[in-house]
Amino acid sequence: MVARPPVRVTVEPMRVEDIPAVHEIERASFTAPWPSYAFRQELEGNRLARYLVARDGDRIVGYAGLWQMVDEAHITTFAVAPAYRRQGVGQHMLLELLRIAETVGAAVATLEVRVSNMPARRLYEKYGFRPVGVRPRYYTDNNEDALIMTTAELRSRDMRVRLRHLAADLRARTGDPVPDAADAGDAGDEPAIDEADSAGRPAWPDDGRMMGGDA
Repeated sequence: MVARPPVRVTVEPMRVEDIPAVHEIERASFTAPWPSYAFRQELEGNRLARYLVARDGDRIVGYAGLWQMVDEAHITTFAVAPAYRRQGVGQHMLLELLRIAETVGAAVATLEVRVSNMPARRLYEKYGFRPVGVRPRYYTDNNEDALIMTTAELRSRDMRVRLRHLAADLRARTGDPVPDAADAGDAGDEPAIDEADSAGRPAWPDDGRMMGGDA
């Protein structure tokens, strides 16, 4: 078997021209994928939205997004191309989402994830998210419940230490340029876990409203 070259990840804002590649990952990751026009609507018409893509060279290998909702940053979508999973791509994007969340003034970050999606739940817990509630029958494809998860205060010392440690660990493992999500003192050791394949997420509704948060 020929060894695969290491993934070199960069994360940058999503552009309209990225949508075809993003939608290819979308279809491979979700049983109820958003239509491609949903991403265009988010990029062109939603002032509260921030969307990212992860690249390995010129290839888009993941994407993620959040909404700024008053003092909360709500992660709306998160997926990694199947061939690039468990190689740190999701962690690159999550660090950048949390950096953006603090930059725009969010006090905490929140998300929903399928109760059964243990890889995603472990990733989010590693990055400081904790379960705070359940949305019954949230996912329309199989009526599965969603676990609501939220971080501690993003500006708290515990979160800053955690994220600085995780960014340093990711830099050491991948050799990629990973900016610190926050500036803090040294962090203690923390076990590494596999990253999530994709976040649990509801279908895009016909009227174009995001089914995230309390919508």
